[in-house]
Amino acid sequence: MATAISLCLLLAIILPSCFAQQLQWELQGQNPWQLGARQQGQRRHRQQQFREECDIWSLTAAEPFRRIESEAGVSEYWDPTQQQFRCAGVVVIRHVIEPKGLLLPTYANAPHVTYVVQGRGLFGATIPGCPQTFQSETRFEKGSERRFRDEHQRIRRFREGDVLALPAGVTKWVYNDGDSRAIAITVFDTSNFQNQLDENLRLFLLAGSRQMQEIRGERREGARHLEEGRNIFSGFDKELLAEALGVNVETVDRLQGQNDQRGNIVFVERSLQFLSPEFQEEEIRREELEREARHRGRDNGLEETFCSLKLRHNINAPSETDIFNPRGGRITALNSNKLPILKFLQLSAYRVVLYEHATVGPFWTVNAHSICYVTRGRGRIQIVRDNGRLVLDQEVQEGQLFVVPQNFVVIKKASREGLEYVAFKTSDNAVVSHLAGRTSALRSLPVEVLANSYLISRETALHLKQSRRSVAVFGPRSVSWREEERERAATIGDNK
Repeated sequence: MATAISLCLLLAIILPSCFAQQLQWELQGQNPWQLGARQQGQRRHRQQQFREECDIWSLTAAEPFRRIESEAGVSEYWDPTQQQFRCAGVVVIRHVIEPKGLLLPTYANAPHVTYVVQGRGLFGATIPGCPQTFQSETRFEKGSERRFRDEHQRIRRFREGDVLALPAGVTKWVYNDGDSRAIAITVFDTSNFQNQLDENLRLFLLAGSRQMQEIRGERREGARHLEEGRNIFSGFDKELLAEALGVNVETVDRLQGQNDQRGNIVFVERSLQFLSPEFQEEEIRREELEREARHRGRDNGLEETFCSLKLRHNINAPSETDIFNPRGGRITALNSNKLPILKFLQLSAYRVVLYEHATVGPFWTVNAHSICYVTRGRGRIQIVRDNGRLVLDQEVQEGQLFVVPQNFVVIKKASREGLEYVAFKTSDNAVVSHLAGRTSALRSLPVEVLANSYLISRETALHLKQSRRSVAVFGPRSVSWREEERERAATIGDNK
């Protein structure tokens, strides 16, 4: 212990203080976002505060009910007071950012996972205690030849299909450098142990403001985290803030943005000046090195410092598929084994693509709630709770969102146009138990147990176990199968 303290003191003198702080976390085996004692991982908020909210008798596929219109985009909010969202302990926001639109720097009181539905661009995550190891050269003013070198934390590129993961309290900004809108859906886990406040989502704006507009219905009491407001600088005394930041009062006026009506997504007059072919090539080289390291079996857990942890992973690529059925579709799972930062957030994401009339389920998630967002197509969803009551039977479509509470059983069947959705789960390694297919709970039971449980013959019990040979995703049943079933039923009847 004495050796560790001495080394920390020496490094604090030699290296920048932020790097020394990060190294001290590692030497002491600590991380500010990591679960401390084992029992903290049990998500104390969810266990103590949301028990009554999970006594659900009816679910529905929901659409946003409130929005913020800004200069260069829209932010849409799902109603956090709905029982299904309170049970899951989450708040959901969808951002639509126009080309050259900048989502201004913001941080939240809860960790969150974002799925990029459409578009591409760049984002920055300012992690406390991490060094400013990246540099870019820019001009002072438009048309000026005077340049300066700017130092900042790493800037990352994102594209359609990426999952972005961030802890609570980390400042994030997003820029759309593409030719079309960027659309992203974000789930904030307000019941996570990282949130020491109440269950309300609180977005702290470093710049800009938010002004709510109703999509439908009246403003509801209790959704305090959706209150209109300005950025965090606007509340301070001007003279005091000027002294603290070492700037003049005129600069503080701009920081406080009292007359700035652009909202929280603004247009950038010129493209952000750190964009360059060299920047893009550097990102590609970095990704290739990370991919090679994973293929070599390196452990990215303790080897990577928190400052260099990977924050994004693409789940649209067919090469990432975990389960595939050529007649049914595919499932891609993103957990902490693939993206280690999810271990600290206790979150994960799954992408499901169902072909025409294909089915997934019935199944339940053993250790997590599922928040499902439909990205394409249509499909029928049925969800059953513990007493056998059907709590959801609805056709869902693109842009809608629904919750499957922990251990509730669900079946999802695609329409003629197919069904695609992303499921956010409140565990970094969600465990799924199936009731159909090669790995199902029914297949694991002895024939005698099945026969006596359902008052069926041993032959029927054996057929129940073996009728589905695929895993999780099933193609549509053929007409010939129905004819074979009728013949089989007639044969069984004749033998009785």
